Amino acid sequence: MEHNDSIGCVVSECKFHCHDDNYCTLNKIEVIKHESVAKTPECTDCGSFKTT
Repeated sequence: MEHNDSIGCVVSECKFHCHDDNYCTLNKIEVIKHESVAKTPECTDCGSFKTT
């Protein structure tokens, strides 16, 4: 599976995870936030995540 060298990922449960190594296969991801103002990494997530 071809991956994007610019997007590292260790979430093997994601549909877009490259199982040959720890990268994403998408060309672009959408980063989302859970609060009106994101002040910590925990306030954000990968909005492109889809389960396998």
